[in-house]
Amino acid sequence: MKQPSSAAIAQAFSQVGHSYSHIFMLLYPTVVLGLERELQMGYGELLVLMTLGNVLFGVAALPAGWLGDKWSAPGMMVVFFLGTGLSSILTGFMSTPFGLATGLSLIGLFASIYHPVGMAWLVRNAVNRGKALGVNGVFGSLGIAGAATIAGTLTDGLGWRWAFIVPGIICVATGVALWVLVQRGAVADTKADVKPTPAPAKHAMLRAFVVLSITMLCTGLIYQSLSTAMPKIFAERLASYTGGSAAGAGMLVSVVYLCAMGAQLVGGHLADRHSMRGVYILVYFLQAPLLAIAAGLWGLPLYPVVLASVLLNTIAIPVENSLLSHYSPEKWRGTAFGAKFVLALGVSALGVPLVAFIRDSTGDFLIYFLLLAALSLLIVAASLALPADRKASATEAAAPVKG
Repeated sequence: MKQPSSAAIAQAFSQVGHSYSHIFMLLYPTVVLGLERELQMGYGELLVLMTLGNVLFGVAALPAGWLGDKWSAPGMMVVFFLGTGLSSILTGFMSTPFGLATGLSLIGLFASIYHPVGMAWLVRNAVNRGKALGVNGVFGSLGIAGAATIAGTLTDGLGWRWAFIVPGIICVATGVALWVLVQRGAVADTKADVKPTPAPAKHAMLRAFVVLSITMLCTGLIYQSLSTAMPKIFAERLASYTGGSAAGAGMLVSVVYLCAMGAQLVGGHLADRHSMRGVYILVYFLQAPLLAIAAGLWGLPLYPVVLASVLLNTIAIPVENSLLSHYSPEKWRGTAFGAKFVLALGVSALGVPLVAFIRDSTGDFLIYFLLLAALSLLIVAASLALPADRKASATEAAAPVKG
């Protein structure tokens, strides 16, 4: 029987790792619905406890990516699985707000390894980058979808502690499996792309870096804050459908992200075959009015609007990662992804206290949705300055001339 290649194993662990990274970062926003009763603290007070972990999830991505480039991508992935799993187990044993904040911060620190290291590792071992990133996005969406259901089910059934302990044990076991494969030489730490592509001009790289720095910060704010706020939004605005339970709200969130999984494949397909810049602009141009409409909706009509918005945002993820991969040097791709996630997940983690502040100050999410709509328009405006990528030029050259 033919043994799987090192590249195939690398892609498999990278895909699974993407699911894990989102599961562990999104357990708490659903668990917190049960903690409100147990710790007798307000939603905003409890939500803020995850702020440092969210900041570390992004800020620590840069040194993690650098270590992946300079040391070992498989080695860093072993550290990711073991560290994240053990931190989650530790969090399950905490009993005070300070202890919870400490555990959540450690989860964020170790989970930060995935995006710069795991995605650069994936791209390096992929033949069709857009497709690989699209499949990778499906696994990420599966993690986002599963987090709310896992957390809600374990919280309601066994208690909130098990919502951290059970996933933690599974994550540690995955890390041990990867470590064994690395030690046996089944996983190689290659530094070259399986399918090299011509590098863009330096001026195009610089221009794209400046523009993407702006857009990735905005897309990160939208993603981070919406995935955090959604359980509470549904618990309040769809109360008759959630039954007031963490599991009910978590289930509605999970359905949203399960529906969005296929959108990652669409985004990857579009990134491989069309202008990445054009697709990126179109997605956020369509998303802005949806978020503005959601601001005033309550009850069942809210759900499809939020779903459509998440679908568009999900299509953009592999497109954005393809743009970043295209405009970053091969040997520093992990560092480039690290820089992205400093912005997209680190600085934008400020979206978490922003959600808490807006909700506690206004008692609703109307202003919050309008803010997200404005960020979408800012993404569109900034993206117009992106260089025309090679796919756009090729498409234009191949188009028939109309006479």
